[in-house]
Amino acid sequence: MAAWRIGSFVLGLAAIAVAIVSPVSAQDREMLTAHMIQHLLLMTIAPPLLWLGAPPKLWRSRFANRRLQRVARFAGRPMFAWTLSAAVLVGWHIPAALRLGMQSGAWHAVEQFSFLAAGLLFWRPVMQPRPHWSILVYLFLATLPCDVLSAFLVFSDRVAYPMYLCMPANSGAKVLEDQQCAGALMWTCVTVVYLVAGTVLATRMLSPRNDARGLEVI
Repeated sequence: MAAWRIGSFVLGLAAIAVAIVSPVSAQDREMLTAHMIQHLLLMTIAPPLLWLGAPPKLWRSRFANRRLQRVARFAGRPMFAWTLSAAVLVGWHIPAALRLGMQSGAWHAVEQFSFLAAGLLFWRPVMQPRPHWSILVYLFLATLPCDVLSAFLVFSDRVAYPMYLCMPANSGAKVLEDQQCAGALMWTCVTVVYLVAGTVLATRMLSPRNDARGLEVI
């Protein structure tokens, strides 16, 4: 296996480790920004790195069971992946759902797992060996739920998640500033990552050297 694949896979695992076993994880109950870093690492950073590190034969593998084949084909459809990732993103940022994840260790684990699983499904169509031009539209549309949520957090003049006010060291102004920082972080990170991915894909599609080797020419 190429060294760059191994490096990419290791970086993906490192991103997951930072999200769930580092001080970032310990701070997410006190700061929305820490929670947002977790979310971005699990949905936006780790999945494409893991897919880039996957061996080429993984893309050519097939399930022997026909029912599993149908499930895999359905789960790999861009529309399903987009809908699921948007639902996970929006759903876990509803105040009641976020509070549930912060107050329960089990639900917090479910939240983190759903971020990673949705991220892996979302990035799979993007990382296909021979992606279709419509994936560029797919990436653009994927920014819209993030833009709406980010704009709300950045421009809102009230605290969206009152549970952070319960922390002794937090004040209303500090929590609102943290909320705006979290929204700006998501807005910037998602825009940059999706723009880079779209640029790479467009360059590959327009290149005369684009061939069936797919990910092997990245």
